[in-house]
Amino acid sequence: MPTKIRLQRHGKKGRPFYHIVIADGRAPRDGRFIERIGTYNPVAIPAEIDLDFDRALYWVRVGAQPSDTVRALLSFKGVMYKNHLLKGVDKKALTLEEAEVKFSEWLEAKKQRFINSLQETENKKRQQQKKALEEETRIKEERAAEIAKKRAEEIEKKVKAAQEKAAEAAKNDAAEDEPANEAE
Repeated sequence: MPTKIRLQRHGKKGRPFYHIVIADGRAPRDGRFIERIGTYNPVAIPAEIDLDFDRALYWVRVGAQPSDTVRALLSFKGVMYKNHLLKGVDKKALTLEEAEVKFSEWLEAKKQRFINSLQETENKKRQQQKKALEEETRIKEERAAEIAKKRAEEIEKKVKAAQEKAAEAAKNDAAEDEPANEAE
């Protein structure tokens, strides 16, 4: 019975959620399985991977073949590296203590890289928000200046129109006064 470590899809349409399972290679994707060793949620940012490390390592050690995606997940969590180190211990290339030290160093370095990448992503997000806010305020100021300019033009037109009316009214008054003066 060829054993596979693979993903079993759950969740609704457009929102996948996977169980990481050990199953017979001939079983359907979402069918029977031997053991469930974890979950994977690719929708979350960053993706959530919950894995029983010891059981995953055990199944890899006894020969279960992971699918490509699961292999990437196991590599990310360090199962594949730990398996590699344990193979070295079996071949007497290094001791168990040396393997544990190497693995813990690798784990710390990976954790630090992950934290740095999260901070970098957060900083980029903040900078994008800041740029968007600056652009928004610039556009708002331009619109406000444009509106003020239009209002000033409208006021000028009204003032000119009022002055012209006053001048015309003064002419009319002067014209009305002249014939009355001539008649007297």
